Amino acid sequence: MDEQAEAVRQPGADAGGALDRRAELSEFLRSRRARLKPEDVGLPDFGRHRRVPGLRREELAQLAGVSVAYYTRLEQGNGRNVSAEVLDAIARALRLTDAEHAHLTHLAKPTAHKKKPSTRPQHVRASLHHLLGVLEGVPAYIVGRRSEILAWNRMAAAVFGDWAELPQQERNWARLVFLRPEYRDLFVDWEQKAIDIVCHLRYDAGCQPDDPRLSALVGELSVKSEDFRRLWATHDVKEKSHGLKLMRHPLVGDLALLYESFKLAGDGEQAMVTYHAEPGSASAEALRLLASWGTDATRAGTTAPRR
Repeated sequence: MDEQAEAVRQPGADAGGALDRRAELSEFLRSRRARLKPEDVGLPDFGRHRRVPGLRREELAQLAGVSVAYYTRLEQGNGRNVSAEVLDAIARALRLTDAEHAHLTHLAKPTAHKKKPSTRPQHVRASLHHLLGVLEGVPAYIVGRRSEILAWNRMAAAVFGDWAELPQQERNWARLVFLRPEYRDLFVDWEQKAIDIVCHLRYDAGCQPDDPRLSALVGELSVKSEDFRRLWATHDVKEKSHGLKLMRHPLVGDLALLYESFKLAGDGEQAMVTYHAEPGSASAEALRLLASWGTDATRAGTTAPRR
């Protein structure tokens, strides 16, 4: 079997290349149950000889107020006819985050949330291109489905590398982080950046399990990156939000940048991500230096990948 075929036949994918929603639901519930201990949820632990990590199915069913048989069917991937109230109770029992609760609902009740998988190109409104252009001194870009980088400004190119030099298919955060060694050098905490990417991609997969391009991307990364396979197996999910990223830029050295992610009105599948430094900090001065160099910063050999 060649590499491309192997990529499609990844764990959690069906023969047609789409992610297997039933398998995803089953593995997600098991992984969430395994991370809880009885004492975490106020149950006694009599278990020197517990055969499974985390809570037993019986314990989880008791906490959620459902029968063991009902929960077992759900954990086996049969979410047909499950009510929103039961999902809410299970989410509370498992102590799911909002993103995890939404992911569970997407997997268990796809008819309520299902959209046709979109293979059309993703377009960024002209007004957003203009907005990126006027954000001088602020690295900013727009990311869409499958972690695809759709648009960016000059400062983003100065910090992250000029993505215009890459083929369109390679303008993808998951590909960059897992397949390009220079991005391991750029992010001081590469592991956390990789976790963030996988969590976002897993959330997208729950929303669009029938997207063949997303499934192909997951399959390719599963074949090519041991780190991706390890992190994908955790079934962790979250939405894009905000935080601090520490980077080591080849021209200006260490950068501590705060990032914010904003879902775009009119297209919930796209988000604008901006980075800024604390006023008066060394990182703020480094950004000003990069801004003064403009495109020369990228040409001088920032993180733009060498092919």
